[in-house]
Amino acid sequence: MQTPETIEAMRVAGRIAARAMAEAAKAIAPGVTTDELDRIAHEYMCDHGAYPSTLGYRGFPKSLCTSVNEVICHGIPDSTVLRDGDIVNLDVTAYIGGVHGDNNATYLVGDVDEESRLLVERTRESLNRAIKAVRPGRQVNVIGRVIESYAKRFGYGVVRDFTGHGINSSFHSGLVIPHYDSPHATTVMRPGMTFTIEPMLTLGTHEYDMWDDGWTVVTKDRRRTAQFEHTLVVTETGADVLTLP
Repeated sequence: MQTPETIEAMRVAGRIAARAMAEAAKAIAPGVTTDELDRIAHEYMCDHGAYPSTLGYRGFPKSLCTSVNEVICHGIPDSTVLRDGDIVNLDVTAYIGGVHGDNNATYLVGDVDEESRLLVERTRESLNRAIKAVRPGRQVNVIGRVIESYAKRFGYGVVRDFTGHGINSSFHSGLVIPHYDSPHATTVMRPGMTFTIEPMLTLGTHEYDMWDDGWTVVTKDRRRTAQFEHTLVVTETGADVLTLP
């Protein structure tokens, strides 16, 4: 459980992360490189006194993750040029005041096909539904149950091996928040617990391959995938989202 002071510090970190993500997202367009998005988010965080949590984390070389189309998560910004019709996820975490704030969202690049647009919209909705399911006294597996039951309505895959996580003064505190209905996720939510929910839904299989860079995770069938994430704290009555711009 985090103290009220820690939670307020996390709200500051979360706001900076959300605003850095929004700044980078403004630049999303066909012809823009993922490196350029990284530069914008990096500068925003530094200009506001924060450090990009991912930069140097276990050797990760950049200040945010950019995951395009079939990349599930942890895509490394580089000279890749966004093309009309792509979807791209930006995952931004800011460290300031001794704590982290972590969020991500998937954006449309130019004119995107209906199937991809719906995937993005419904992934966002799955996160919203999961946040509404947070209540003290419930087990954390209610979160995955809500996400998976919603995703199944559309025949989407739900990524299992990458999860939400506890977050506070540690980027990843050890608490695991599965996005599928896991019988093992029996931790009971208590007021003051802080963690992320970050569902990854796919048009096809939930299975994945890892690139040789040791970070980039892609769907095994190379079909598209979307993700949304907030950091939140459990309150007496539900959840308070800490990553709001």
